[in-house]
Amino acid sequence: MATPSRELPVVLLGGVNLVRTLGLAGIPAVVAMPDADEPAFASRYCAEAHVIPPFDAGDAAIEAIVALGRRISGLCGRRIPLMYGSDDALRLICAHRERLQRYFLFLINDPGIAEGLLEKDRFDALAHARDLPAPRSLRWEGNGPGSVAASPGPVVVKPRIKTDWYQSPLRRRLFNRDAKARIFESGAEALADPDVQLFHDQLLFQDYVSGDDACLWSFHGFADENGTVLDAFIGRKLRTYPPLTGESAFIELDDDPELLALGCEVAARIPLKGIFKMDFKKDARTGEWHLLEVNARYNLWHYLGACNGVNLMRTAYDYLVDGTRPVAPQPYATTYRWLAFDLDVRAFRAMRARGEIGTPGWLLSLGLSRIVCNVFSWSDPGPWLRLWNRRFSRRWDRGSRRLLSLVRQWLSTAS
Repeated sequence: MATPSRELPVVLLGGVNLVRTLGLAGIPAVVAMPDADEPAFASRYCAEAHVIPPFDAGDAAIEAIVALGRRISGLCGRRIPLMYGSDDALRLICAHRERLQRYFLFLINDPGIAEGLLEKDRFDALAHARDLPAPRSLRWEGNGPGSVAASPGPVVVKPRIKTDWYQSPLRRRLFNRDAKARIFESGAEALADPDVQLFHDQLLFQDYVSGDDACLWSFHGFADENGTVLDAFIGRKLRTYPPLTGESAFIELDDDPELLALGCEVAARIPLKGIFKMDFKKDARTGEWHLLEVNARYNLWHYLGACNGVNLMRTAYDYLVDGTRPVAPQPYATTYRWLAFDLDVRAFRAMRARGEIGTPGWLLSLGLSRIVCNVFSWSDPGPWLRLWNRRFSRRWDRGSRRLLSLVRQWLSTAS
């Protein structure tokens, strides 16, 4: 007998923010991730936990996901939703979409669009072809107009592709492990950097859009097969680490009718299918919006959206399972802010060193906010306890081995 649609579980290739977003919607989540220490496995919203091979392991990973889908869809009597929270997972799904569609429900972009969103150099070509408001790209070669050498103003440098990103020499040497981009005061400064020279064929160069972290906005939505946005919300970054080029540390929802209209227009112009996030920066001098990138996957912002009354994972679930469309984009609050405390502490220290914020201002920004945290939650403490248990165990193991080594050295010299 087929399971009623409202009881269908989601197979989630994602972490704690996403499993909580599904939990707030009352949707069962079967979490499948490569890391055995994944905090989401300990969430009260995790109905099943499965350790699978890494997403970049190719056949091994896809075989594990297919086996999971075959079993659960067989029990449910129909295909089940598949949701994903990383580029590596999305890349795997795009490569095996036909096989996965036998057991799963998902809506992803056509191959040409999907590749254009996953790889920054292809996105530049896509933005040009669709007349999207992206910053101007600069050529590495030559010194004529449009080249890095001819750029007198600030230049931003980004990786073209983030395959195997976290262990890559490029991330370690040029981006100092934490940053997603580097900003140089001029094209000449970028040209003179030895690491830029070494990795230039792996990099994308663009004009830098002026403004601090408060100028970084995002438009989040779910679109149907024609690029029509069914539901959406707007977010704004308050602090990132490293500042200007790093990961979200402190974020909030906001409302901007101009950005809402622009985001819907961009979604239709590409056109986008399924879940997406557009990153924009508002030029501090001109007030113009610049589209920095588009990510076609679920992300941490969905948890903040759900806490404020708009759950895009619920919207996606209803559309995938039943074809249900919201009557109109749902109104949402801006009450809660999302915080990654460890990143925000580092962001605060970096901003304080540059004279951009003081300790009272930082503490006030946290104290006056209703906060949901990246990992910690009073109503769902399991992930936080699992995270710190693993950290404590690793530190204990390292300390024990170090102590044992010292004892052995002492015994050898004592004898």
